Amino acid sequence: MSVSGWDWFVEPKPPETPDLRIERAFESVFDGPDGGFVLAHLKRLFIERRFAPTASDAELRHAEGARAVVALIERLARPRAAQPNETIDGTGR
Repeated sequence: MSVSGWDWFVEPKPPETPDLRIERAFESVFDGPDGGFVLAHLKRLFIERRFAPTASDAELRHAEGARAVVALIERLARPRAAQPNETIDGTGR
């Protein structure tokens, strides 16, 4: 940052806001009965899956990765209330 003139007086940019466009896209894709059906299917396949005590470390790590992805999809697909000064492009304008 330059310290010439009044440049030093400029307020720093606020931390980036979450990308609302991607959240809104997930909400629209998974909104409705078909979206709920797909989410329920993903949960059955990956979240509710059980492993035998003899499951390998690689199998367990793969399953945890898949569960993390399903949990992320589920979180992003859940509608949320807009925060003050929030817009789709994240600029607050």
